[in-house]
Parts: sequence; C-alpha cells; structure tokens
Amino acid sequence: MTRPIWGRLITVVVLLTLAAGGYYWWHKRGEQKAKPQYRSAAVDRGSIVQQINANGSLNPVTVVNVGTQISGTVLRLHTDYNQPVKAGQVLAELDPVLLKAQIQQTEANLRNARAALALADSTLKRNRELVDKGFVSAAVLDQSAKEVESARAQVGVYEAQLQRDQANLGYSVIRSPIAGVVVNRSIDVGQTVAASFQTPTLFQIARDLQQMQIDTSVAEADIGALKEGQPVRFNVDAFPEREFVGRVRQLRINPTIQQNIVTYNVVIAVNNDSGLLLPGMTAHVNVVVKRKDDVLRLPAVALRFRPSDEAKAAPPEDGAQGRRGVPAAGNDRARAANGGGATSGGRPPQAQRGAKVYRLGEDGKPTPVEIKTGITDNRFVELTGEELKVGDQVILREVGKSAAQDTGTFRMRLF
Repeated sequence: MTRPIWGRLITVVVLLTLAAGGYYWWHKRGEQKAKPQYRSAAVDRGSIVQQINANGSLNPVTVVNVGTQISGTVLRLHTDYNQPVKAGQVLAELDPVLLKAQIQQTEANLRNARAALALADSTLKRNRELVDKGFVSAAVLDQSAKEVESARAQVGVYEAQLQRDQANLGYSVIRSPIAGVVVNRSIDVGQTVAASFQTPTLFQIARDLQQMQIDTSVAEADIGALKEGQPVRFNVDAFPEREFVGRVRQLRINPTIQQNIVTYNVVIAVNNDSGLLLPGMTAHVNVVVKRKDDVLRLPAVALRFRPSDEAKAAPPEDGAQGRRGVPAAGNDRARAANGGGATSGGRPPQAQRGAKVYRLGEDGKPTPVEIKTGITDNRFVELTGEELKVGDQVILREVGKSAAQDTGTFRMRLF
C-alpha cells in the first residue's frame, strides 16, 4: 500500500514541476513580447526628383465652330469626319428655293418702286413748268417734291432688301472659315436647321492637329513651382509604353474654386508631328520641378513615426502644416480633386525647419533626432544637416504588440 502512495506523490510533484516550468516559460515569453518591435530602414545616398503629377485632356489649339445665320433644310454635304478642308471650301448646302423666291419678290418690288420714282419725278418736272406759268400753286410743287423723295427712299429700301436676300442666298452655302480638319459634324442631309434664337453649330474644325495642347489643373500648393517654358513629360492610355514631351505654355491666373479647393488651369503645348495624339485623350502629366543627385536621404514615412507612448501623450497639432510630418489635408484634397487623382512631389513636411525622426539604437530603443530637410519626392526626403549619417537606422513603424494585449487575448479565448 505504501509504494502506490509514493508513486502518486511522485507523479503529482512531476506534474507540478512541469506546470511551474511552463508558467515560467510563458511568463518570460510574455515579457519578451512586451518589448516593442520596430521596422527600420537605413539612411543612404541617392537621387531625389521633386515633381508634379496631374491629369489633363488633349485638345487642338484652335477649334472653330461653323454655324449658319439662316434656317433651312440641308440639301447636300461636301465633307465628313476627319477630312482636311481648305479655307473657303464648301462644307454643306441648304435648300435655296425659298431664298431664291424671296429674291424674285424683292426684285419685283424694286422695279415697282423705281417705276413709281420715275412717275413722281416726271410729275415734279411738269408741276414746275405749271408753277412758272401760274397754273398751279407752290404747295402743289412741294407735294410733288415730297412724293419724289418718298419714291426714292422706297427704291433704297428695296435695294437694301435685295442685298440682304442675296447675302442670305450666299449663306445657304456653308464654307470653311479656316484650313484644318473636320473633327465633328452635327447635321445630315434632309435635316432642318433653325437659326431663330441662336446660331446652330454644324461643324467643328480644328486648325492644325500637329500642334495641340493639354489643359490640366494644378493645386494652389504646387502652382508656385511651375514656370512658363518648363519641359513636361506625359503619356496617354492609348500608348502606355511611349513617353511624349511638351512644354508649359501658359499659367492662367483665373482660379477654379470647388468646395474651398483652389486650382489653376495650366496649358501645355504639345508637338504632334507623328499624328498619334487625338483630341480628347487623357494625358498623365509629369513636370520635374527640381532634381538632386547623390544626396543624403531617408524614407519620408520616417517623419510620420511616433512611439506609442509619445503619440498618446502628445496633443494634436493644428494649423496649415497639420500634424508634424504630415502635409496639410487641404493640399491633399486639392491634389486628389485635380483631374481625378493628380498628385505632386510637394514640399517636404517641415521643410528647412526642425523635424523629428527616431533612430534605432543598439539596445533596440528609439532615440529622437532633430533633423533639417530639403526637397522630397514623397518617397525620400533630403537631409541637409549632419545629424544622421549613411547607415543609421531610422524607425519607420512599430510592428510588435504588448504582452498585456497578448494576455488579454489569451484570456478572452479561455473564458
């Protein structure tokens, strides 16, 4: 009986020892997890290209809307889409039947008025002779003179009306005012066009598709970095593998304000000798504002990192700059609203002023370092001071979780 009791006691002692060892191991593992883990990157040397990106649409430099001053039915079409035309070339003809009838009516009225003028003039001459002989009074002579002037004025009215009717007949032939290419046609044979209240647009003619322009919008935070004559590179969705070049031609000072976001129209001149670019294409524009090679740099995300305890204790900062290391939200909204997702290289957070990053020490703890920054491309930030050197590890973000969080999760799973 004694030996089984001792066996049971030994079994209990072994189990208690294993439990204590497991608890000790789990506790030490929790302490190790309590230490925060960090993702870091090394300071290095390289190139930084500060640039402005935007979206815009390709348009001809000059587009003329060809309309008509008279109403009528389209009788003939002499051109179509994409056809080149010369200045004065006939594009279309309206039915001239009613216009010719109006001219005939006006010519008949003019002949009648001229006949009336001849009769009035003859009567005036005869009355002058009768007045000299004393057969009629001077009042009759004055009335005859008035009738002559009235008949002469009526002749002038019908002559002017005849000129107007002839001009309308000429307007029934639609001619191109410039040499170019037909980019749009909005009429067909048999269609009636009405020019009662406003001139209808029949054709759109681009002067020269070899010279085009990109109309794009740039946020107010970036407009100061653009100058006329700056080179521009862009691509279009139709030829994603090919890069085209252009040049900033004009910065239009008339702002566009939508939801308190201010943008400015920037016109970019484009040479289209190849003829690949078509009106309406979406252009993804890239303007290099500044470039520096072989400079000391660090990842831009390092400026946004703050240790968890400091982030909880620090009050939020207000102002145009926003949180330290984070650009102002208004500029981000402006860039996002610019052409459906336009962004820019932008100015670095706290540029040329004190900014803070955290260097990862040999003991695994973060050490704050005040730095001075230069330009940025939103991936890397230039270091203009000597606070850091090549190879220093700067913290990008925290990746470890506290032991309390792990224990809490463990308990929630148990209970």
